[in-house]
Amino acid sequence: MKPVAEFTKGILKENPVFVMALGLCPALAVSTSVENAIGMGAAATFVVLCSNLIISLIKNFIPDKIRIPCYILVIATFVTVVDMTMNAYLPPLHKSLGIFIPLIVVNCLILCRAEAFASKNGVGLSILDALGMGLGFTLALISIATFREILGSGTFLNMRILPQSYKPMIMAILPPGAFFTIGLLMGLINLLKKKD
Repeated sequence: MKPVAEFTKGILKENPVFVMALGLCPALAVSTSVENAIGMGAAATFVVLCSNLIISLIKNFIPDKIRIPCYILVIATFVTVVDMTMNAYLPPLHKSLGIFIPLIVVNCLILCRAEAFASKNGVGLSILDALGMGLGFTLALISIATFREILGSGTFLNMRILPQSYKPMIMAILPPGAFFTIGLLMGLINLLKKKD
């Protein structure tokens, strides 16, 4: 049961954005469209997965005094891979996400999983934790972006779903709209958790 619990905890019970309030900067900044949310979620999932894997393998060889710089070096390596790959194969998405791709290095979610989980557990559980947390982060971004894109543009994945006569709520794609959407979704998650 423990492997299943490790994987599923990041989706709802310990969702990085809605429960632990980690990774809020990219959640606020790039969630103006579902396409951006999927791209950022996939990038962060790749980085947390690879860094958890490597850190769980080398944790016994890293002295305590330099563990955080070592973790950041591992994370930065995978962020560089994501940045260069996205720039080569998905230039419009890379341009749209901009500075938030390199800033994955300092995303609290990634460092938190390295320090709190991968450095204390084996490879298998670290991979499951990373996949669950990455999926939870991605789903949170997509949830936020869905509301913001539909209300703010009348589109979903850049396809018009509301009638042409719809007057977009510009507030939804501005920063206050992001705060409002995250607040509402956090409240909904807390309400669902209380019912359990």
